[in-house]
Amino acid sequence: MDPALLKERKAFLERAKSQPTVEKRKKPKQENDDRSAKKSKSSNFSRPKPTESSSAPQAKSFDYKKMRGSSQYKFGILAKIVKYMRDRHQQGERHSLTIDEILDETNQLDAGSKMRHWLITEALLSNPKVKAVEGGQKYLFRPTYEIKDRKAFLNLLKRHDLHGMGGVLKEDIDESFGTTNTDKALKALGENVVVVTRPTDKKQVLYYNDKYCRYTVDEEFKKLWRGVSVDGLDEKKIEEYLEKQGITSMQDTGLRKAGPIQKRKKGGRKTFKKLNEHLDGVLQDYSEKS
Repeated sequence: MDPALLKERKAFLERAKSQPTVEKRKKPKQENDDRSAKKSKSSNFSRPKPTESSSAPQAKSFDYKKMRGSSQYKFGILAKIVKYMRDRHQQGERHSLTIDEILDETNQLDAGSKMRHWLITEALLSNPKVKAVEGGQKYLFRPTYEIKDRKAFLNLLKRHDLHGMGGVLKEDIDESFGTTNTDKALKALGENVVVVTRPTDKKQVLYYNDKYCRYTVDEEFKKLWRGVSVDGLDEKKIEEYLEKQGITSMQDTGLRKAGPIQKRKKGGRKTFKKLNEHLDGVLQDYSEKS
């Protein structure tokens, strides 16, 4: 090598040794952790909070029907109670039950205190198919008619027939007496009960068939009755038809409407005012002479 370069290198190293230097010490690990924690906090404050839509694990859709306080949940419990009370009434179980016994029988013991309070103070008291007894502590089913046996069923039909109340719906009898019991009673009573199906809603109506009111009608009158068609005719047209055939119709079946009162006309001659009274005695009458 060039001796001049070696001299310059040696002089450079001597100058470097003579100058003081400060070493950079390594910071402890705890200080680094504190700084990283501070940075993470500052970054969290600066970042906006994630919205519900941006969050990765989205919650399941909210179902209001499953809420304990919803009206559908409340009335679902009430419907189960009413159905159970009706079924046990139709099976002949007529003893009353407390609210705890009812909830136990319907498997609804998980109902909370608010639900029980609503059932006791509002729902069961205002329901037309539930009857509160023993000071509101126990409950029974309230049927449309109180029927316990076949005799009570027949007496009900007789009472409706005697007072002109018409027939009784079979579904009301089924609700009070049970469908199987009603069918057995109808089969046993036989001709004492007449079953009529309404054409509008296909519901069956039961009537008492009174033996003392039975009478026979000649076939000739039946043919005449069935041969007359009155479709599309009102009462006035039917009355006119009967008059043409020489049959007088009943006139006093309905209430007569009072017509307007007519004022009487005043009779008598009209009086005229005389205008030539000052000529009395002067004028002469020549009608006799002529």
